This record gives sequence, structure tokens and C-alpha cells, in this order.
Amino acid sequence: MLKILILSTSVGALGSGQGGGIELTIQNVARELQSRGHQLQIVAPVGSTVAYLAVIEIAGNLHIPVQTQSRDVPVDLPDNSVLANMCAYANRVQKDWDIIINFAFDWLPFYLTPFFQRPIAHFISMGSMTVATDRIMSETIKQYPHTFGVYTKSQAASFPFGDDCEILGSAIDLSLYQFNNSPQRSLAWLGRIAPEKALEDAVAAANITKLPLKIFGKMQDTDYWQQICRDFPNAPLEYVGFLGTEDLQRELGKCRALLMTPRWLEAFGNVAIEALACGVPVIAYARGGPTEIIRDGETGFLVEPDRIEELVAAIDKIDSIDRRQCRLQAETEYSLSALGDRFEAWLDKVMKSRG
Repeated sequence: MLKILILSTSVGALGSGQGGGIELTIQNVARELQSRGHQLQIVAPVGSTVAYLAVIEIAGNLHIPVQTQSRDVPVDLPDNSVLANMCAYANRVQKDWDIIINFAFDWLPFYLTPFFQRPIAHFISMGSMTVATDRIMSETIKQYPHTFGVYTKSQAASFPFGDDCEILGSAIDLSLYQFNNSPQRSLAWLGRIAPEKALEDAVAAANITKLPLKIFGKMQDTDYWQQICRDFPNAPLEYVGFLGTEDLQRELGKCRALLMTPRWLEAFGNVAIEALACGVPVIAYARGGPTEIIRDGETGFLVEPDRIEELVAAIDKIDSIDRRQCRLQAETEYSLSALGDRFEAWLDKVMKSRG
């Protein structure tokens, strides 16, 4: 059994929703590895909460989400960086642990990797974002092969070193999601409310079909949200809020379909498997991770990116999808047990590669 120290995302406290899908991944990976007898501790920003797991809360200023910046942005750390403080803590206590898993997608942990004696396994939660980060990652994986894990092949392909990444996928605790075979008329959209998620396309589709759109997720960019409301003053939309898993799965399960409209390359899309677990078909732009999750015509539809008329056409035929097949796919492909197997195999490879 391993003693594992986990470095969390540095853009928000765990449980806040600020980190998006990576928060769910961290919690699920940690819980599954702990259930297998591994000893774990999570290092995360102040205010973080994880059920049944120990969290070392680190003070400091949060980092700007990389997806809100340009590709040529210079390397920059906030004053009293929470990530720098998290890394400093990990460096001090590293002898108490066998391996460190870094979930913070930021230049700093890759740069610091050679300064640690313990091996670091880097789980990368997004596609290629900045030139500087791509460069330091390329240097790191060349020096420490097998140490990068990603969600999907589509995500890996965005990097110059993509062939050297371990494809790990994602998973959820299926026992927390109840199957619903009696949906209401409404559609769902789930995610951080930020420009790269292109919520406005889902709103436009709902406006055309006149089907109510329930919006779930963290209100990250209020100016962006207000602009959508101005652009679609009569759209049948409802912002439900950022809900915990129990409330989310209950409300999500009532919807006829989940719309995924990312403007960027979605590395995975945990929201897709959350929907499938509830029996909710997924209509998504064929861009990034969703192309490797959704079985087109069986558990949802993949449509040409940025084409609202294709979203509308898919909505019109959503009742042809058997919701039981959606749940079955989640059970078959996205269980915590399967994810735990993949992570254990990867961590074993990382340990052996460092001698």
C-alpha cells in the first residue's frame, strides 16, 4: 500500500465549484484509493472540504484560471501564492509519503519536479493552454517519463508529448446517482458559467425549441451571465445554482437531455457521466472529451461544434434514446472501481520509473 500526498487545484477551494470538474475527480480518486487501503492526505486551499478524507488547508492567494488567459501569457504568480505555499508544504513533508499526485494545472509544479526527492505523478486536467506551460511540461516528461496522466486521447493529442501520456478517464460514485426514466419537458446545462463553456448556444437552442433550460453550476463570470440574459430576454431559462451531488442528481434526472456546448477543447466532461448515471442522454458538440464518452445515437448525440441548428435537430429526436442505455454505459465504463484500477497501475509505473 502507498502513502499518497495529493496537491489540489490552486484556483479555488475544494467544494467551491471554482475548479470545475477537477474537483470531482480529486474527490473520487482520493476516496477510491483510500478504500483500497492506501494512506492519503489532500493539500488544498483554505476552505476546502472533502467528506471522509483529511485535508491540510493552506493559506494564500488563489491563481487565475488558465483558460481565461491567452496562450502567450508570461509565467506569473500572485503575491503569497497558495500554490507556492502548497508546494512548499509538500516539499517539507515529502519524506512522510511515497508519492505525490499533483492535480494543479499550473507551470509551477512542473518546474519544481526535479527539486523533489519523492516521485510526482502529474494529472493534467485540461488540454494545451499556454506556450510556457507546454514547454515546461515537455521538459518534465522527457526527464521523468510515464509521470503524466490525462483524461482522454483527444486531450492528450493537444500536447506535443501526447503519445507519452497515460489515458486514465474519469468516474463517479454511481451509488449517489439515481436513475430516472420519467423526465419532464426541461433540458439541462451543467458547468461553470464562463465564456469558454458557451452557455449562450444552449440558451439559443432552448429559445428556438421553447423547452425550459435548467442551468446548474458555479456562477464564475457574472458579466457574461448578464450579457446572456440581455441577449435572450424571453428565453425559457432558469438558473438553479451550484448544487451538491444529492440535489444535483435529483434535479438533473428530471431533464430530457443535457446540453454540452464547449467553445474550447473539453478534456473530459464529468458532467456527461453524471447525466448518463441519471439516465439523461447527452447532446454535445463533437469537440474533445465528449467524443470519447457519448455513443452517438445510443446514449446521446454528437453534433458539429458551434452549430445551434444541429443542437435543435438533436433535441427534436432525443426521445429516440433509451435512457436505460445511458445508465448502463455509466455503470459499465465509469465506475470508481475501474478508475481505481487505472490509477493504481499508473502510480505503480511512476514509482518504478523513478527507481
